[in-house]
Amino acid sequence: MAPPLARTHEETYLYFELHPCPCGEVDFGSTSSLELVDDEWIVRYTGQCVACGRPRGFEFRQPDEPTAPDDGEWAPGREPSQLLDAGEWLWVADVYGSVPAELDGLSDAEREQARTDLLAARAAIDEVLKFLPARAAEVPQDAFWSYRGRVVRTAEPGRFGRVRLEAARAAYDRALAEFDR
Repeated sequence: MAPPLARTHEETYLYFELHPCPCGEVDFGSTSSLELVDDEWIVRYTGQCVACGRPRGFEFRQPDEPTAPDDGEWAPGREPSQLLDAGEWLWVADVYGSVPAELDGLSDAEREQARTDLLAARAAIDEVLKFLPARAAEVPQDAFWSYRGRVVRTAEPGRFGRVRLEAARAAYDRALAEFDR
C-alpha cells in the first residue's frame, strides 16, 4: 500500500504535531530523504524522540509539483487530506479558533497572532469541507479514520453537517473582518 499523500510541508508538520511519540514529545530531530519509487516521490522523515530516545519515522508521498499554500490555506485544491481526517481538522479549527473575542487591549503582536490563528482555523474548516461530497448533507463516516477524529465526531456529530460547517466558516469570516476595521 502506498503511503499517504502529504500535500504541503505545513500539513506534514501539523501531522507531526498531532501524532507525537507515545511519551508525548513531538520533536524527533528529524532528517528527511526523498526518493523516486515506482514513479512517485516518497519522503521519509526519521529520527529519535528528543525526550525518550524512541526511534520515530514517517513516510509520505509528495505531489509531483510541490506547492506552498496561499495565506489562509493548509493545502491548495479540492482534494481532501490523506494525513488528517475530518474530525482532526475540526479539532484543529477549534484549537486555532480559540482567540480572544475582544480585540481591544491586545498588543500589535497579540492581534497579529490572533489573526493568524483565525486564518488557520478557517482553513481547517475548509479542509473539513473538502471531505463533503457534492450535495451531501454531512461528512460521510469513512472520512473519520483516526482515534481523535472519531472522538470529535462522536462527541458532536451535528458539527459535520454542511449547514453547520458553512456557518462556522462564515463566523470565522466575520471574526477576521474585525481585523480590517
